[in-house]
Amino acid sequence: MEGRRLKEPGRAVDFAAVSRNGQQLYLANLHHTYVPSDRRHRTKAEPAAVPPPQQRNDVAQCTPVRWRQLLLFRMPPNQGALKRRIAVPDTEMLTYCDTILHEHAARHGWSKKLTNEVKRSLKLLHALQDTPGAKIHASDVLELPRIGGTALSTLEILAAADLLVDDRTLAVRHYFAKHTADLPPTMVNQLQTWLDVTIEGSRKAPRRRARHPQTAHLHILGMSPILRAWAEAGHQSLAEISRDDFTAALPAKGAHRNFAEQGFRALFRVLKARKVIFVDPTRGLPITPVNATVPLPQNTEAIRSALNSRDPAVALVAFHAVTSPQLAAMQLTDIRDGRLTLQDRRFPLAGPVLIRLGAYLDHRAKTWPATCNTHLFINRKTAPRTTPVSRNFPWIAAQVKPQALREDRILQEIHSTGGDVRRICDLFGLSITAALRYANTIEHPDLADGSVDRSRTNGAS
Repeated sequence: MEGRRLKEPGRAVDFAAVSRNGQQLYLANLHHTYVPSDRRHRTKAEPAAVPPPQQRNDVAQCTPVRWRQLLLFRMPPNQGALKRRIAVPDTEMLTYCDTILHEHAARHGWSKKLTNEVKRSLKLLHALQDTPGAKIHASDVLELPRIGGTALSTLEILAAADLLVDDRTLAVRHYFAKHTADLPPTMVNQLQTWLDVTIEGSRKAPRRRARHPQTAHLHILGMSPILRAWAEAGHQSLAEISRDDFTAALPAKGAHRNFAEQGFRALFRVLKARKVIFVDPTRGLPITPVNATVPLPQNTEAIRSALNSRDPAVALVAFHAVTSPQLAAMQLTDIRDGRLTLQDRRFPLAGPVLIRLGAYLDHRAKTWPATCNTHLFINRKTAPRTTPVSRNFPWIAAQVKPQALREDRILQEIHSTGGDVRRICDLFGLSITAALRYANTIEHPDLADGSVDRSRTNGAS
């Protein structure tokens, strides 16, 4: 402020006068004008230097800087300044990424529009970088859609260029932080040790394989009410929990009791192996079995709508009881000569399913002719890459869930065959235990009155 007060209009700042009564500090590089390299040190009469055509194809490897510029404070980006900064010529990093972008786009059949969007996103990231020339954090890439960029495809290019720092946090860690916010610090540290070992595994003795994050999610769901009750009772550490405390805190029955038993058994085993606690209160206690539900027929109108659906994915579940993970993983080569191959099973497809698959394959070839994704079912998000569709595809707009539709199909088959367990095992890939769950409905009082509509059973088998 002293420099602005003493500065005369039209004159440069007098640093001696400004610093006479103290040291004047300035924030450097607040305004920086980018000048293209071909216009520097050149008069108007001199022609602009034209790069040779092979210059872009001969790009040296980009070496990111190892240091980081720490921020004093963060301000929202100015849209006008961003537009000016992304109009500058490519730097060494942008040129390197541009080469990889065009190779990746040609290999995966990207459209020109998507390629240009990713190129613009890379320039936006470069303009917003706190440390020019450093690797880019994935959390910064995920903010691109707010300023008109694209995130998912840009992440692929940065990963292919080895310029990505993946600092994304798993959803289960957010879930963990939410359910442990009001627990004692010692207990939270013990739970954090268990979570890290569960998700990431352990290479030091005792070694442990990493588990799926959904497993940790279910364990937290079952343990959090009990942990909160122990904290309210005055317990500061899990080392204070005895077997009586554990058995008294368990729910009487139901799935939550099973989740809690499974979760605490895994938790105390990890803490005992890491010598955080001395005694495992769950040792020797059996796991309470969960009562199996009885599969019931679905609404007739919903099943009829699924059977008449034009979507081949819905038809595959309605006619052949294919699971949602099997749909997502299905490859184009799994369907040959009107037959579908699923692991060790190969069976003929129903006529309506073949008609809908043929129409879908024509649409797929017309919409994404250059895609290299070998999965049978693709959409706008997965066509430019090789990843499968999510398990929610295409059930967001459907009237019935895939598991319910699959159970109804198997239930119809077991009733139409009079309880032939071997038949449904071979037809749907079930184990004997799972098949008996459906066979037991033959004598079930809720289904003995003929409530299963056998007229919906088709000849798809």
